[in-house]
Amino acid sequence: MTSKEIITAILNKKPAERFGVYEHFWPETIPDYWSKEGYPGEERPEEYFNYDIISAGGWIDYMSSPGKKEILEETVDWRVIKNGNGASMKLWKHKSGTPEHIGFEMTSREVWEKSYREPLLSLDKNRLNIQRTKNNLEKVRKTGKFVVLGDLFIFELMRNTIGDEYFLPAMLLEPEWLKDFCEVYTNFYIQHYEVLFREAGKPDGMFIYEDMGYKNGLFCSPEALKELVTPYHKRLVNFFKDHKLPVILHSCGDVRRAMPSILEAGFDCLQPMEAKANMNVIELAKEYAGKIAFMGNIDVTVLNTGNKIAIKQEIEYKLKELKKLKAPYVFHSDHSIPPDVRLETYKYALDVYRDNCKL
Repeated sequence: MTSKEIITAILNKKPAERFGVYEHFWPETIPDYWSKEGYPGEERPEEYFNYDIISAGGWIDYMSSPGKKEILEETVDWRVIKNGNGASMKLWKHKSGTPEHIGFEMTSREVWEKSYREPLLSLDKNRLNIQRTKNNLEKVRKTGKFVVLGDLFIFELMRNTIGDEYFLPAMLLEPEWLKDFCEVYTNFYIQHYEVLFREAGKPDGMFIYEDMGYKNGLFCSPEALKELVTPYHKRLVNFFKDHKLPVILHSCGDVRRAMPSILEAGFDCLQPMEAKANMNVIELAKEYAGKIAFMGNIDVTVLNTGNKIAIKQEIEYKLKELKKLKAPYVFHSDHSIPPDVRLETYKYALDVYRDNCKL
């Protein structure tokens, strides 16, 4: 089976000849660290490590004022930037990390309706880099891998546009405002992806990034999630499936209590299942195998020890149990590979996977 055939089978919960393999990396891991450990220049990791999945981009400018960025403060190490949705974020300049929330202008329905809503209602092709996406798709299709496009969606947008301090209380106090926000952005994404697919071409599947959890659980109750978010997840997933595209959901943190909503929305695969947030792919597979595929859960805190015995135990045990459960699975870390994992260590982890991946 080709890489594309293997991932297609896994996402459709059908038999494949082996588990799949893919990975994400923190931005500095390869250029700043692994390049000094023997990683070859500009070669894409999807090709160097022979993954089954390859990305062609696909991100849409979702700002109410597209392209707008205002630097509010800057030092040698970081800068504070206000974006086109009025959100001010503090970001490191020379390393990656979660942006620090500094301030938000979209703190009420009145501000949303007055200053931000209107520009999101109409199609704007300038938000799409159609030619670049078309070129990327044409190039990566030649690899024979499963091609994905990726983007954020409404939960992630509410967090980084309205801010946790405002959006989470609003789920209880002003649900109609958030329903309008989600409705507007769902329509926004659907109409822009319709054009992108028509003029640039389609991938083989979609990667949607929605961080709905943190280490100790969900950011909101399962009931609030089901009422305010799941209907729009379902609409977007159904749109992609009308285009014959399976959908992979990236959601960090402990999202176990969100599983009924994730299944109801129709997502085909859950990624990355953070081990440090008590996510366990084996337990999930016992309960949900046959209903959803899985990608991830290889504990980075084991990989970064460099201890080959511990790494082998982590990988062999999980792959062995997943085989018993006949769970559709793609080998991947439980988030992204950080710089403190040596290239040699990661290659060893891949060797262990390849010794144990056949079904």
